[in-house]
Amino acid sequence: MTYDPTGHLLLTPVDREAPLRVRRLRELGMGERPDPEFDAFATKLATVTGAPYSMVNFIDENRQFFAGLHTPEGTHSGGDLSAKAAATGGVSRFMARDHGYCPHVVVRRKALVLEDVCDYPRFAGNPVVDEIGIRSYLGAPLIDRTGTALGTICVVDTEPRPWGRAGLETIKSLAAELVEQIHRREDGRL
Repeated sequence: MTYDPTGHLLLTPVDREAPLRVRRLRELGMGERPDPEFDAFATKLATVTGAPYSMVNFIDENRQFFAGLHTPEGTHSGGDLSAKAAATGGVSRFMARDHGYCPHVVVRRKALVLEDVCDYPRFAGNPVVDEIGIRSYLGAPLIDRTGTALGTICVVDTEPRPWGRAGLETIKSLAAELVEQIHRREDGRL
C-alpha cells in the first residue's frame, strides 16, 4: 500500500493480481495499443452518460493504458497524461498507476461512484484532482470469464456530477456488455 506520509491516507492500493492480469491481457492481445473498437466503446460511454471523458482502461504493474479513449476534442497524444498534456489540449493514452481511481476499482473488483471526489478525503488528494482538474468519476471493473479483472471502463468530468444509482447501474451494465464483446473477440480467434 502507498500512504501519504502526512495524512496516512491510502493513495494507491496494492495490486497482487497485476502479473496475472498482464499475462491474460497478452493472451487476449489487448492492453498495449489503441483499439478502434474500444475507442468506439469509449464514445458510447460518453454518449450514454453525458460525460466529456471516457476510457477503456487496462492496468499493469506500473501504468494505466487507455486502449479506448474519448475526449471532447478527440485528441490523444503519446506522452503521459499530465498538466502539460491537459494544457495543450491533448490527452494521453498512458497514465501513472498512482493517478486516478481505476486502480481502486480493479483491486476492489467493484464499481466506484464519486459524484464529487473532493467529498472523499481518501480520493481528494489524488494527483488527477490538481493536475488535470478531475472532479467526478464513475467506473466499473472488466472481469472476464477466467475471473481476471482485466481493467475498467470509466467516465470522468471536471465538474461534480450526480451519477446516483442510475449511473452505477449504467456503468455496471456497460462493463458487462464490453466483457461480452471481449469474449466474442476471443472466441472468434479460437
